[in-house]
Amino acid sequence: MRQRWLMPDARLLDQLWWGETPAARLGRTALRPAELLYRGVVALRGALYNAGVLPSHAPTLPALSVGNLTVGGTGKTPVAAWLASQFAQRGARPALVLRGYGGDEPLVHARLNPQVPVVIAPDRLDGIARAAASGADVAVLDDAFQHRRVQRTADVVLVSAERWTPRPRLLPAGPWREPVRALRRAAMVLVTRKTAGDADAAVVASDLARLVPEVPQGVVHLALAELRRVDGQGTLPLHALSGARILAISAIGDPVAFLEQLRQQGGSVRPWTLSDHHPFTPSAAARMAGALEPGTLPVCTLKDAVKLGPLWPRAAPPLWYVSQHLTIEHGAPALDALIARVLAARHAAR
Repeated sequence: MRQRWLMPDARLLDQLWWGETPAARLGRTALRPAELLYRGVVALRGALYNAGVLPSHAPTLPALSVGNLTVGGTGKTPVAAWLASQFAQRGARPALVLRGYGGDEPLVHARLNPQVPVVIAPDRLDGIARAAASGADVAVLDDAFQHRRVQRTADVVLVSAERWTPRPRLLPAGPWREPVRALRRAAMVLVTRKTAGDADAAVVASDLARLVPEVPQGVVHLALAELRRVDGQGTLPLHALSGARILAISAIGDPVAFLEQLRQQGGSVRPWTLSDHHPFTPSAAARMAGALEPGTLPVCTLKDAVKLGPLWPRAAPPLWYVSQHLTIEHGAPALDALIARVLAARHAAR
């Protein structure tokens, strides 16, 4: 059962989209006309791109997009970072191109791949051109599946096993940006799982294979790894959370999965949950630190740590973040072939 531990702004949205209370059902019903209007706008936009009325432009570099169909929470940033590292390991010179909304994602990428340049550009064509000018020969676009103005060599689309439903609701009645049939534009679909088990992820992959059989599928496990101090002064093994009192601080797309991951380690979790990309302030950091009871371990995600860490009071107990370990559980050959196809496109672009 999904636990409802979120603070008011995030909790209300989570309950509206996923709750089964009479109020949640009534809210979704009331938003049905707005959902239908949004669905029509999405369909019209897609038709205009398909017909060439809205133009798509070839970028200066081969581009691989990592995106999703929903609002946040699927693991785009760690998967995009992993793909960039794969390109680098195979002799390419990748650059990460992203909109940079919220200010945290560029910092996360810089932390995960210090050797890979990060280009912030709402205009992805311009961003790719800037990446090429800096010496890159391939671009990884973080969160660009709906950015059809740029032609891509391939699109990888992520679907969360925890948030999957065979009957998705589009915005604003649900978190979906596009209907499932939009996956036909993808080169590969990856089911990401954090707290879901192997069997749950297999069910999602099976559903997707039935709905879009022409698109290869894979499964990625995003697991918690070690704890790291935000000031870089130490690490702790994950089992240090067992039996610990934890203040779980998060401003991410799917805080429920983060909280559940911490609970699965055997700790007693108290949430401090804010809306996605929430801008932390020194006063907010001081309030969080002041709310710590003796012996409590403050823990956040890397996405939060890059913004909150510099603001954390020096006199307070150290702030920790949980790193992530990415494992390709199914679909590795298809993903390798996709990476090879993007690398081969570098020669055609010369």
